[in-house]
Amino acid sequence: MTTSTLTTKSHIEGGPRPGRWLALSVLVLAVLLVAVDATVLGLATPFLSEDLKPTGTQLLWIGDVYSFVIAGLLVSMGSLGDRIGRKKLLLIGATAFGAVSVLNAYATSPEMMIVARALLGVAGATLMPSTLALIRNLFHDPRERSLAIGIWGAMASAGMAVGPVVGGFLLEHFWWGSVFLINLPVMAVLVVVGAKLIPESKNPNSGPWDLPSVALSLVGMIGVVYAIKELASHGLSLDAVVAALAGVAALTGFVRRQLTLPIPLLDMRLFRHRGFSGAVLADLLTILGLSGLVFFLSQFLQLVQGRQPLEAGLAELPAAIGAVTAGLAAGLVARRFSVRSVVAGGLAAIGLSLAVLTSIDQSTGYPMLGASLLVVGVGSGFAFTVTADVILSSVPKEQAGAASAVSETAYELGAALGIAVLGSIVTGVYRGFATPAGVPSGVASAAHESLGGAVEAAGALAPDEATALVTAAQDAFVDGLRIAAGVGAAFLLAAAVAAWFLLKGQKLEDGVSH
Repeated sequence: MTTSTLTTKSHIEGGPRPGRWLALSVLVLAVLLVAVDATVLGLATPFLSEDLKPTGTQLLWIGDVYSFVIAGLLVSMGSLGDRIGRKKLLLIGATAFGAVSVLNAYATSPEMMIVARALLGVAGATLMPSTLALIRNLFHDPRERSLAIGIWGAMASAGMAVGPVVGGFLLEHFWWGSVFLINLPVMAVLVVVGAKLIPESKNPNSGPWDLPSVALSLVGMIGVVYAIKELASHGLSLDAVVAALAGVAALTGFVRRQLTLPIPLLDMRLFRHRGFSGAVLADLLTILGLSGLVFFLSQFLQLVQGRQPLEAGLAELPAAIGAVTAGLAAGLVARRFSVRSVVAGGLAAIGLSLAVLTSIDQSTGYPMLGASLLVVGVGSGFAFTVTADVILSSVPKEQAGAASAVSETAYELGAALGIAVLGSIVTGVYRGFATPAGVPSGVASAAHESLGGAVEAAGALAPDEATALVTAAQDAFVDGLRIAAGVGAAFLLAAAVAAWFLLKGQKLEDGVSH
């Protein structure tokens, strides 16, 4: 009797798993927290800059090393969960995430902060693929699973927007490290409740965990992302070329090794499924277009428009509202119309919203910003939820962890590339601003590192000189932000076109799967 037959028999005899919705609520806690942690730092950046005094390059590394490490390890961790048990990996990861959060909160130098963020990425890599794979195991009915994935996707999208609100409240009452300490009580609840409610699941025929594949995946991902970051920041250099060659060589070796192993870490044949490949590509390009812009938008609201942290966080709330609403309705809408129309339409909506943001300046009113963020939230809620459902529906249940890991890798790699590429555009344009006459060279040097550095450095100047320096820095920052929004819009519109063709004929499952 095959595994699928056993699964079917168990499902028919046992019916829907009791407590599955409570178990889901625990799983989305982990998703919400990892998503919050990816965006809350953007709001804390001005405070962190003042305290740790990082250079512009160090600031970018603090922002994106978390996503770099997660992107490098997700496939490996998804495969590890398939082997040792997804619940076990989730609980280990949650414990580690809480512990490393303390290290982040009490970092005393930029270097320590970068290392702490990297370690947090290692812990985060154990959480995301486990949650989505466990949902596949909890919900056998495709309609219930679509709703569960909708809730999962809504929380992932909402976390990106809720992060600034939570962070804004904490930053107005506590120091910047508090944005990491909020992880502790949430992870404690996850571990205690999850241990009782979440059923264990694993691939019964998983084989050994191939360490050479793990190493090749990690080196390949980090090498390629680092090379793109260096090229975007500093142009062609020996470091960038070496990193690119090493990364491509490692990824090539990884793919070849997977094709020869009897039980690979990642079954590359999954990519032969056009719907699977199209969904993964849509995720990657969407996050690439969004993440770099979101990272700098919090700085725009605070350092250019002069909003307080909590006000800046609340200003980004329409994105969360749109994402939650669209995520919960996505499965129903995709069945009513089609997968490709919902995904392509969502991506196009985000792209057009970003195109609108190419016209922002210091005096841009909130109605335009709020409306753009609402549309971005609706578009991402539709796109992410449906692509996650397509990815999980495209593979056998036993490979849910590996498939989830591919989905999350696209998400995190897109985030890392977005901050690296779009963030480097903002930084590159910003650093080119002309220093007003009379500003000392030391102050000018600090001002050119980051906008937060310019605001802080201006405090040592006479009022007229300070105003001139801050105005010049703000204008340059907004110029960079407009260009990054345009590049992000191009990525999203290209993703919409790609999704329209790659997801042709793709449908979500209907009824109970037997």
